[in-house]
Amino acid sequence: MTYDLILQGGRIIDGTGNPWYWGDLAIKDGKIAAIGTLDSSKADSVLDVKGLVVVPGFIDAHSHADRSTLYFREMKSLVMQGITTVVGGQCGGSPAPVDPSLREEMEARRAKVLPPEVDPSITWTTFDDYLRLEKESGLGTNVAHLVGHGTIRIASMGREARDPTPEELKRMRELTAEAMEAGAFGISTGLIYPPGIFAKTDEIVELAKVAARYGGVYDSHIRGEGKTLMESLEEAIAIGERAGIPVQISHHKAATKSIWGKSVESLRLLEEARERGVDVTVDQYPYRAGSTSLATCLPPWAHDGGIEKLLERLGDPDARARMRSDIEEGIPGWENFAGELGWENVMVSSVKSDENKPFEGKNLEEICEMRGDADAFATLFDLILEEEGSVSMIIFAMDEGDVRRIMGHPLQMVGTDSGASAADGFMRRGKPHPRGYGSYPKILGRYVRELGVLGLEEAVRKMTSFPAQRFGISDRGILRPGMWADVVVFDPKTVTDKATYQDPHQYPEGLEYVLVNGRIAVEKGKHTGTLAGGTLRRNQ
Repeated sequence: MTYDLILQGGRIIDGTGNPWYWGDLAIKDGKIAAIGTLDSSKADSVLDVKGLVVVPGFIDAHSHADRSTLYFREMKSLVMQGITTVVGGQCGGSPAPVDPSLREEMEARRAKVLPPEVDPSITWTTFDDYLRLEKESGLGTNVAHLVGHGTIRIASMGREARDPTPEELKRMRELTAEAMEAGAFGISTGLIYPPGIFAKTDEIVELAKVAARYGGVYDSHIRGEGKTLMESLEEAIAIGERAGIPVQISHHKAATKSIWGKSVESLRLLEEARERGVDVTVDQYPYRAGSTSLATCLPPWAHDGGIEKLLERLGDPDARARMRSDIEEGIPGWENFAGELGWENVMVSSVKSDENKPFEGKNLEEICEMRGDADAFATLFDLILEEEGSVSMIIFAMDEGDVRRIMGHPLQMVGTDSGASAADGFMRRGKPHPRGYGSYPKILGRYVRELGVLGLEEAVRKMTSFPAQRFGISDRGILRPGMWADVVVFDPKTVTDKATYQDPHQYPEGLEYVLVNGRIAVEKGKHTGTLAGGTLRRNQ
């Protein structure tokens, strides 16, 4: 046999956690054809990878790249850090399903937040519709999709802060089943975001039961990662127990100074749940800061009815006064970012308007000074109003000790919690969280090579076979003959991240080759433009 490609002389780490070994790896028709000593074998191309490590392509357990797959197919920031598969549809939000009656409103909103080069039209309705559109052209990575509870809720009952009627709940079940039949890998919730913040536990259990029938996963951005961390974890575990479904905790952290060190207890809680039969695991990115919409600094009631209602309230002095009071005093059960962490830890990362561009990379205290405002509350309210809600933040909330403790735990796997960006072109926007460019190389460089938090084989397992197992991606994540040839080749001595909070649009160093479905997407550290990825469907 003549192979398409042989990677010759590398140090192979197969993704299972087993020790490395020297060997060659042959690829034919997009799949791994042989591993071993292949000196006498013929191939159309041979790459000398002596001195380098050969591992399975990284699987991003927590991605938001699904939001842009129809218009930014290269997904450069992800491919360049070795990611060959992403699991999207996280935090309760997926591109589908869409209620046709809301299409015009949603398109108007998309036009305000998307780059001007992108057509905001929504031409799909069902989950299957979206997957078919995505599959029409190549992708930088493979994409596995979750269906978002929040998206299902909006499609069934709008954005109101209330319980669903029996008919609406029935519709939500139907949409969940439709998405699972189309190939969704599970259902996600975002319980600090509208409309998920309005949903009670029983509602979520009902939809999780539907996903469980199809072998899916329940993936949750829980209700609180600060003072309510333990109660929020208990709710997620209870949903898994009641629905009979595996539970994935999104970006696990202890996100308020008053609970730094709490990861000791949170990890013990997860261990105890597993001891009684609940299949619960977590993902994590290797940074002390998180990132989300600046509007999440506002109390839950302010989001009732959607973004237009929110903007109306921001123009009402009485509503502003109430928001201010709630942030200062807190609301039981609410993740109060600004009130608990302080304005100095809230950094604006991305805005839409040119007028407010100078504020990107500045915290709220600095922006107050730049604007000549005496009141940080007014600055917060005005920025959200001026940007029509399209303003993102980076929030500095975690302790390095918790980050390392969670990273070293057997239940942790790796995710970026990011969309796809690029260091050039129309996708170079704002100052997004550096995790979108550097999560995987940062772990390999800082936490494996420099700090020894993880051994190399264990780190690779957490990036490859573990997320593949978690989400049921059975033909990727391990280097074995017959598996798809998603492969990363890197130099363990030099691999490192370059992205920072002030200069995030930087690709990592030390990643020599990235192969997606057997085709070279990154060669000698440069993106080739190859779009070899595709849309994955569960059990299909």
